[in-house]
Amino acid sequence: MPTVPHFDTTYARLPERFYTRLPPNPVKAPRLLMLNNALAHDLDLDADWLASNAGLAMLAGNAWPETAASIATVYAGHQFGHFSPQLGDGRALLLGEILDRTGQRRDIQLKGSGPTPYSRRGDGRSALAPALREYLISEAMHALGIPTTRALAVIATGEPVWRESLQPGGIVTRVAASHIRVGTFQFFAARGDAEALRILCQSVIERHDPAAKTAENPIQAMLEGVIARQARLIAQWLLVGFIHGVMNTDNMALSGETIDYGPCAFLDAYDPAKVFSAIDQMGRYAFGNQARIAHWNLARFAETLLPLLDADADTALAMAREAIDAFPTQFEAALVAGLRAKLGLFSAQENDLALAQDLLTIMAANQADHTLTFRHLCDAQAAPEAGESLRQLFATTGGIDSWIALWRARIAQESQSPAERSAAMRRANPALIPRNHLVEAALDAAVDAGDMQPFKQLHEALKQPYADQPEGSPFTQAPPVPDPGYRTFCGT
Repeated sequence: MPTVPHFDTTYARLPERFYTRLPPNPVKAPRLLMLNNALAHDLDLDADWLASNAGLAMLAGNAWPETAASIATVYAGHQFGHFSPQLGDGRALLLGEILDRTGQRRDIQLKGSGPTPYSRRGDGRSALAPALREYLISEAMHALGIPTTRALAVIATGEPVWRESLQPGGIVTRVAASHIRVGTFQFFAARGDAEALRILCQSVIERHDPAAKTAENPIQAMLEGVIARQARLIAQWLLVGFIHGVMNTDNMALSGETIDYGPCAFLDAYDPAKVFSAIDQMGRYAFGNQARIAHWNLARFAETLLPLLDADADTALAMAREAIDAFPTQFEAALVAGLRAKLGLFSAQENDLALAQDLLTIMAANQADHTLTFRHLCDAQAAPEAGESLRQLFATTGGIDSWIALWRARIAQESQSPAERSAAMRRANPALIPRNHLVEAALDAAVDAGDMQPFKQLHEALKQPYADQPEGSPFTQAPPVPDPGYRTFCGT
């Protein structure tokens, strides 16, 4: 017999100023479009129940199991550098937490489930396309090995939403290690609510930094843990060419997971100044700015902790600065380690970062495809003729030819065979990513024509991004006609 999920509700047991309780907000004609059976298994959830009428009612926001909480959490945030003292879940409800098969606590949240007190005059709903986009790209990021929230299901609501035109509505079920954000701390810090900040610290330590419990200063240890996670995460974004698009402080999760897949996209041609988000008019969240912005966001987080780090204000400030100042070094270490893996370098030498940066500079000058360049590099080490497919990605080959010579001289100093190096590089350089033109085509087919097949085919391919693909596979190709004006939207 199908099993109804049992939710724990630790966040809903916090004081009520952390959230607002809300009843279900039903939709007329819910229809299950995507169900992540593998994730359901990992969460120890019954996929048959989720696909049943009762499960559909929960995923659509029409009814909850008795153990669910149904809360919209409150937070603040710096949005494009400007502080908003109250934001919150304007179109999402947290049902509660599930203990997965490994014993880890995971939030289950409905996104697009209707208006809340934090909707700021919005309808609280999501169009179907952004719900499908989040499902597709978050699952692709998971397959790439990048910490991320995940998607359990997508529901078509059977009701239209108005954006710039009438569009079909959708709800995505998001799974996260937690939904506590930098902005959550900012909300209470702006109100001078030290008690709430201590409660939040206890929650973060319990869920994400348990080792901090025994540290001399648990708050400082927690801060250092958050910083380390973000340094690794942003490096991983850059290594696969991912642009988040809207790195506001309310979109930075303290779990170290990628969260909120609104105007996100992936690089085709390598360009550190690339911006896809239609709302990022000044390029604040451009591809190459992401580490700097993460550093800035973390400084805002550290500011909220000053009253808790030490009773002496000067001591607390010094502790916060020391922790924040470690971010660039930690980020660079993670980035260099990832670049070494992408270049097939097994040992560390002082000039490795410069070697990698020289390649990126040549790529930018030639508008070379980011993913294809590194994937073709996997075979370019063995012999001069093996680099021809790589050279064809560059408008002028003088720069890349000189670089290949330097790179081959560098790898010649190591003992690994070409086969060993190629295999290792294939594990670091994906053959396919969620190409923007493929994502848009899949979404157009699903939303405009009601044809989910292209979406499902792309989703299936993205489950194995590091596997070699059949020659000529459409999933590995750069866009046939580059679109320099391609823009993404947040979906609100």
